[in-house]
Amino acid sequence: MRKSLFILLAIFTLNSCAELQGVVDSLPQGGGVLSNTDIASGLRQALDMGIEKQVTKLTKTDGFYKNELVKILLPAELQKVDKGLRDIGLGNLADEGLKVLNRAAEDAVKEATPIFVNAVKEITFADARNILLGTDDAATQYLTSKTQTSLYDKFHPVINNSFAKVGADQIWQNLINRYNSIPFTSKVNPDLTDYVTEQALEGVYTMIAVEEKEIRNKVGARSTDLLRRVFALQDRK
Repeated sequence: MRKSLFILLAIFTLNSCAELQGVVDSLPQGGGVLSNTDIASGLRQALDMGIEKQVTKLTKTDGFYKNELVKILLPAELQKVDKGLRDIGLGNLADEGLKVLNRAAEDAVKEATPIFVNAVKEITFADARNILLGTDDAATQYLTSKTQTSLYDKFHPVINNSFAKVGADQIWQNLINRYNSIPFTSKVNPDLTDYVTEQALEGVYTMIAVEEKEIRNKVGARSTDLLRRVFALQDRK
């Protein structure tokens, strides 16, 4: 019991990779001792699975629009537009406006995979240690810190072009003009490109976090031997 407590304390406090490896080496793994490379590879594999299984879904038609976890709704200041249109029987028009926002996000996410792949490749053993022994979304937080700026720069022009391609500018002009014609309403004229870009980013990280949590909390979700061995260390923390 005392030895187990010492091992756990050491994992959280030791700073050097060599020291941590000594602790890891003392843990029974069943399939042999895990090396620094094994641990980093296991974290890369988990992130790759999140990208492949969850982010790819978002690039499909209705990947955002029919996924309640990430569906893009109107910004708070435009909720009144949606409600106002529905109140006067223009629900179909409101739905059309929402759909084009989500379609733009679905288009943009296709640009994400290469950026994620590069970020995953850069995981060091120190990164892997912090991720493995971190919170349920530590890997997602790592990807966020490494990719958010690059993804925004990629998403923004794609979303802007997508709006133009599907006539979203005209659709929103019609929506807002119809809303502004309702008596006693205050006029709105938002630029939605930045908003949808931010929402698309949030949706991507949300879905990666879903897969990460599955792997961390459900042994059955660890579909390879390496994942099982690496995340067994996390189970002991």
